[in-house]
Amino acid sequence: MQVKTNALSPSRWTGDAIVLFLFEGDMEPIGLLGDDVAQMTGDRAARVVFSAKADTFLALNAPGERVRSVYLAGLGKKEKVSIDAWRRAMAAAVKQAGRDRHLKMLAVPGGEASPAVSAALAEGALLGEYRFDKYKSKDDPSEVPTVLEELHIHEGDKEAIEKGLITARAQNFARDLANEPGNVINPVTLAEQARRMAEETGIECTILDEKKMEDLGMNGILSVGGGSHTPPRLIHMIYRPVGTPSRRVAFVGKGLTFDSGGLNIKPGDYMRSMKGDKTGACNAIAIMKAVSEIKPGFEIHAFVGAVENMPGGGAYRPDDVIRMFSGKTVEVDNTDAEGRIVLGDVLAYASKQEPSVIVDMATLTGACVVALGGYTAGIFTNDPDLAASFMEVSRSTGERLWELPMDDERLKKKIRSEMADVVNSGGRYGGAITAAMFLREFVDEGIKWLHMDIAGVDTSDEDYGYYRKGATGFGVRTCLEWLSKYESR
Repeated sequence: MQVKTNALSPSRWTGDAIVLFLFEGDMEPIGLLGDDVAQMTGDRAARVVFSAKADTFLALNAPGERVRSVYLAGLGKKEKVSIDAWRRAMAAAVKQAGRDRHLKMLAVPGGEASPAVSAALAEGALLGEYRFDKYKSKDDPSEVPTVLEELHIHEGDKEAIEKGLITARAQNFARDLANEPGNVINPVTLAEQARRMAEETGIECTILDEKKMEDLGMNGILSVGGGSHTPPRLIHMIYRPVGTPSRRVAFVGKGLTFDSGGLNIKPGDYMRSMKGDKTGACNAIAIMKAVSEIKPGFEIHAFVGAVENMPGGGAYRPDDVIRMFSGKTVEVDNTDAEGRIVLGDVLAYASKQEPSVIVDMATLTGACVVALGGYTAGIFTNDPDLAASFMEVSRSTGERLWELPMDDERLKKKIRSEMADVVNSGGRYGGAITAAMFLREFVDEGIKWLHMDIAGVDTSDEDYGYYRKGATGFGVRTCLEWLSKYESR
């Protein structure tokens, strides 16, 4: 889809469709469509009592007019409208245009589009048109969806539109990777995908194989991957700006390309979606793709621990004690609490690069889903200001975050071991918190750190907003928006 700005008056627009964005109770902007279309649109909207409440949508056919369809997208009350409302409304219009088999559409924000609105409309358009159907046979032409070829944003901000497109393309890239099944994406092929993207974008990329990790003492990653025929990989990507960078930021992603649970094998119902246990890694790689285009003025690293957790003859066991890359020892309570063991090595390795901030993303705990549901990610941090900056950004990206506490010393005792430094599971209650406490053990002192538990939000079992069933890429836009704010501090 091409997304561009257009200064032509909506009253003169000729194309397949026009989408007009309206605040609740304000139908006056319908007049922008021109007398020939506005009269019909206003009459039909009044007939069905369309009042432009938030997330409402009205599709009208306009046969014989200069446009084939007119869409009215409700944003809700003007004083309460968030930027994400524009994003969701644009996605709804793009999805409807696909169903109506339109190729060219004009988006009219009801006035001049601010940079923030322009970026949101571009994001909503690309996120809304996304689908993952590459393995679906398309013998029947009627089953092949129509993809909008041109979207024109009336008086849109060109620079903001481009920023929105970069961000949305990155999120869709993460969705593509995360949606791939385990027989296609394993630790080796994920590393190959990262290397290929790095070569195309000019990002540095180093892949550590199992021999190199053994030499470095990364026994956490190696233990988790020991039961699989496919060896693990550690992916390290670097963006270096022109000149001398003043700061360094690191993103860390959990890359369990498939998680069977290991010897503590999962029940069938819980194993079904475990190709998505690599979503944090996919997000980290996608962020680097966007960074290569945005070109911020500071150094950015991404680290991915890519592993497959299988119950083979070489699998690690409950009661094992693992000496990690950092030198700390971990007693294994449950082999299905494997992500934190992998991240323990990756966080320690990332710390050695001396970043000022580390942000990790991981589908880490079912406990986080129980606590927050399927639409909100949990965040944990050793720096209150860092958490506050992410919470602020999330209000504009629409990716809901909620901070959970890290200061319960009694709860922390749950991950203390009688025979090692820490144990990899603190039990059922407070499980998201004790998992985050485990991760904190492997972040060097003096580094600001934020952990985002995206279990529950990494995939959707329903179509809503700009999401379809499948991987969401949740977290990519928030991290990129946070980076843009971080650069200005």
